[in-house]
Amino acid sequence: MTAISYHDTIDDLQDLDWSGSGPFARPSWFALLEKTVEAPLYATARQGVQAVTLPLRQSGRHLEALTNWYAFTWSDLHTGGPSDAALLEDLARALATRTPRVTLTKLPEEDRTLDRLRTAFRDAGWAVFAQPCDTNHVLEVGGRSFSQYLADRPGPVRTTLQRKAKKVDVTLSTMFEPDVWSAYEAIYADSWKPKEGDPDLLRAFAQSESKAGRYRFALARHEGAPVAAQFWTVDGDTAYIHKLAHRKTADHLSPGTTLTAALFERVIDTDKVARVDFGTGDDPYKRDWMEQVRTRWRLDCLRPENPRNWPVFVRAIARKLVSRRQRG
Repeated sequence: MTAISYHDTIDDLQDLDWSGSGPFARPSWFALLEKTVEAPLYATARQGVQAVTLPLRQSGRHLEALTNWYAFTWSDLHTGGPSDAALLEDLARALATRTPRVTLTKLPEEDRTLDRLRTAFRDAGWAVFAQPCDTNHVLEVGGRSFSQYLADRPGPVRTTLQRKAKKVDVTLSTMFEPDVWSAYEAIYADSWKPKEGDPDLLRAFAQSESKAGRYRFALARHEGAPVAAQFWTVDGDTAYIHKLAHRKTADHLSPGTTLTAALFERVIDTDKVARVDFGTGDDPYKRDWMEQVRTRWRLDCLRPENPRNWPVFVRAIARKLVSRRQRG
């Protein structure tokens, strides 16, 4: 028999052995997030040691994915047993008594997360609408060495490296260092990027990844002064590019290009990763370094009998009709 429970902290589920991989599909990530949001909710279906949990947050009468702008993806937590699909459907059915709408964002499809969740909610009686919500640029290394990979980059990238690489000194680190991280924060504040969303959370995440041995950091200095920094992690066979910034006054040095190349060399030749993930967003410069594009999905799950959802139904159906017309 499936037991359904709801929790306001992931700490309540420490006895379970979760099988998820990647930086945004493990309990430690959600433990950081729950300190920054109101009303976190871990909806859990369990049979003995087998379990599935949806990390959510309450937003009025609506439940939505517990996530933020630093996360590349969102996924359920599961123990990886043969009953996962049945537990997920049981959980989706139970949620109908708690909310008329569940919205899940940043869902990947390459690992079947989108398909599993869409199937579970649909089979549990929800009306389900999926639409693209973001773009993910990724590189499949394909067994290449860094030199082979670099030879495949656009000519302007290789020319910039030849002309500018010696203008900055690069330091690579695999351990979090408070003074170096403070240099990154100062660089970011002086960069072209918008104000950092939650610097304390990002710092805590970097420290956690460092303790786990996944931290990769590069700092560029020009004439002794820090001018650019990048924060990556290596998780299993994948490298993730989390943050990069350079001072506006250092544009002429192209320090970001030099740092990106240095970290690619590290993760390809030393860490032997199979892929590099450049996160979300369709920034043009990502195309210089990446070779594939993946879609991230939003899943709206609606109770069809609830009148509050009818306007959402109309909009979703209209979008489907427009999409079909465009494809046709």
